[in-house]
Amino acid sequence: MKRRSSVIAGIRPHLPILDWGARYTGTQLSADLLAAVIVTVLLIPQSLAYALLAGLPPEVGLYASMLPLIAYGLLGSSRTLSVGPVAVISLMTATAVSRVAETGAMGPVEAAALLAMISGVFLLGMGVLRMGFLANFLSHPVIAGFITASGIIIAISQLRHLLGVDAHGDNLYTLLGSLISGLGQLNLATVAVGLPVLAFLFWVRGGLQPLLARAGLSPHAAAMASKAGPVVGVILTSLAAWVFDLAGHGVALVGAVPAGLPGFSLPSTDPAAWKLLLESAVLISIIGYVESVSVGKTLAAKRRQRISPDQELIGLGAANMASAVSGGYPVTGGFSRSVVNFDAGAETPAAGMFTAVGIGLATLFLTPLLAYLPKATLAATIIVAVLSLVDLSILRKAWQFGASDFVAVASTLLVTLLVGVEAGVACGVVASLGLHLFKTSRPHIAVVGEVPGTGHYRNINRHDVLTHPRILSIRIDESLYFANASFIEDQIESLLNARPEVRHVVLLCSAVNEIDLSALEALESINTRLEERGVMLHFSELKGPVMDVLGRTDFLDHLSGQVFLSHHQGVTRLAAECDEGGAAA
Repeated sequence: MKRRSSVIAGIRPHLPILDWGARYTGTQLSADLLAAVIVTVLLIPQSLAYALLAGLPPEVGLYASMLPLIAYGLLGSSRTLSVGPVAVISLMTATAVSRVAETGAMGPVEAAALLAMISGVFLLGMGVLRMGFLANFLSHPVIAGFITASGIIIAISQLRHLLGVDAHGDNLYTLLGSLISGLGQLNLATVAVGLPVLAFLFWVRGGLQPLLARAGLSPHAAAMASKAGPVVGVILTSLAAWVFDLAGHGVALVGAVPAGLPGFSLPSTDPAAWKLLLESAVLISIIGYVESVSVGKTLAAKRRQRISPDQELIGLGAANMASAVSGGYPVTGGFSRSVVNFDAGAETPAAGMFTAVGIGLATLFLTPLLAYLPKATLAATIIVAVLSLVDLSILRKAWQFGASDFVAVASTLLVTLLVGVEAGVACGVVASLGLHLFKTSRPHIAVVGEVPGTGHYRNINRHDVLTHPRILSIRIDESLYFANASFIEDQIESLLNARPEVRHVVLLCSAVNEIDLSALEALESINTRLEERGVMLHFSELKGPVMDVLGRTDFLDHLSGQVFLSHHQGVTRLAAECDEGGAAA
């Protein structure tokens, strides 16, 4: 019995259902079932629309909204995150799949399933290795710039379905050129369907909720009803297509959608095929994970819950692998679908599992009704959804905050618009890492003095402080590592050259959390050069882990000065020695 308990305790952190499932109540069941019904109704048109965006048959969007929800419900750490197709990942899938399809190596559906499998394996491997921290390498402003550019590309790419023209492209330049050249094929019947739906959906997002509230609905009920706009658009335009034979007037319809649940099969194991899609899968995994974790943390904070970044990697990896074997394509936790799930009152991941069942039932019994659904309606649904992601104000915010952030955001946005989404992701990663390296390679270094009578030390350029002419107190506001070692060495040299009377340099290291080998070599060089000038090097307020590292070397044995527990203590003692020496002289 004890052995069994210890085994369960060992796997419990990696199988979250053992935690929330053991305390599942009837009240939670009722809330989860209600949320599942609401989310199922809203996700059916969204899943179809995103499959269309990914360049795949519409049923693939439904397949990607079933088994992945169950896999994430078993292994994911968020209580309310809803996993499935999302706009940006669908666009990236379209880019990768079309490139593979052009080679003739495999069809779009097979390529999309393989893409999901590679993404799932990559995410799962990162989760096992506890590499959730890698999400921090993509800064929020850079992600915002990428998503804004992607939203613009997605919206423009869907204009072809609203206009009834044939247009393609992976970036803004090719898309606009293709749309302009295709205007001669403009289908007025398609425009007559798409534009009213687009206007209706825009109005629903901002105008329906206040109207329903004035009619007497509670704020929550009004908010839920206002999110049903796409469903109303689907029903009305499908009826119009059936009654007025819109297909005969050139309006593109979804057509026959196969009824029934997806078959289960493993994607290709051909190493050449994996190699072909590996780069795209890694980029999709990174963006999907960052988006999912951001949404999960936001929703969890509202209920004072927490999510585990490493467990999220495992949950998302399992969801993508489940999508791959059930005929889907890459998935992640989406903002709009997760917010609907949260607002609908979902209490546990069981809501997502019930939603999977609901979509499965719809796939079994309702797909014949989708044959008359105009593609222009789905395009309008996508446009309205993705334009809410566009935030050009991030450029202004980044500019106000700092030039380096602005360059990172602007370059990511422009590369995504002008080259494509994969190049944009790569640019975002490089920009985020470059921004981090740039900032930490030139750390803030301040000459400090004592705020009179306090024992506290502040920047001499910002405060009225007391300093000693023979003591140079320098505060380093960054860990010391290979990228900033030379910079710190040069800065200390420059400060000393401007103060030839200095005989003691005290490095205040309260903000230094780590020193690597390159930085240690730089400190040894500083110590030697200062000794040659008759200047002693001291340290103050070194943290325990840093002292442990230095203690494993002989650096402290050769240090010309001392290590002080308190900076004030060190400066006071050195000042007294300097004054005594001056008086004796």
